[in-house]
Amino acid sequence: MNLFVLQYRKLMRRWRHLTGYLHLTPRARPVPRRTDFQDCARPVLLLHGFLSTHRVLEVLEHRLRRDGYCVWTLHLGGMLDRLNIQGVDELAHRVRGKVERLYTRHPDMGPLTIIGHSKGGLIGHYYVKRLGGDTRVRSLVTLGTPHRGSKLAYLGCMTLGWASRAMWQLTPVSPFIKHLSVGAFPRDVRLVSIYSRADAVAPWPSAVLHVDGQPNVFNLEVPGVSHGELLTKRSVYEVIRRELALGYGVSEPAVEPTLVSLPSAGS
Repeated sequence: MNLFVLQYRKLMRRWRHLTGYLHLTPRARPVPRRTDFQDCARPVLLLHGFLSTHRVLEVLEHRLRRDGYCVWTLHLGGMLDRLNIQGVDELAHRVRGKVERLYTRHPDMGPLTIIGHSKGGLIGHYYVKRLGGDTRVRSLVTLGTPHRGSKLAYLGCMTLGWASRAMWQLTPVSPFIKHLSVGAFPRDVRLVSIYSRADAVAPWPSAVLHVDGQPNVFNLEVPGVSHGELLTKRSVYEVIRRELALGYGVSEPAVEPTLVSLPSAGS
């Protein structure tokens, strides 16, 4: 069996992992309005990833509401007005607009926390770092987000690149990824990347942040968790819950950041 066939099969396995967490329903449900923004001391915005809808966030949203957080999501539109395929920067501008409108209507809302899964984490990252989101956001938690780009995106470019600019942005060599990595993250915002080496969609070390001595940037590894399970596993939620408590200044035991050894630039 030649090398090309082996690489093709490897890419197809990763593609199956990706499609396994998508909810490709023929009709996407509208985002339900459950949040009372008049009484919203601890707002949490959830952002979903590429080709998915807000439905993938339902388990996480339920747990956060049960723990007293003021949770909301956004309809990001996209293919057939339901599948998230637009550019990361385009969606970050949409997030900024929605956040500003919300705080204008409800000026007594508390500081915002953003939790972004996969591409949703990049949307939050761009919003905070490049669009002034640090004036509203206290902490950003990303789940399986390819901060360094993902090699799986190359397969996506061959299949969806004609329709999605975001697919090209998610490759490891994209100008977007390189631009986003330039400069320090805003020091008043806590940034945490939660990742797993078992994640085949954002394979290690694509979800590992460049810390570079920044005291507000952390990487946390959760073992044996797939890309979709980052949204549903109880063990992952406990990590998220502790990070939210830290962001809002609540005294809870923190998870120690995992020290990671990254491959050299030439590997």
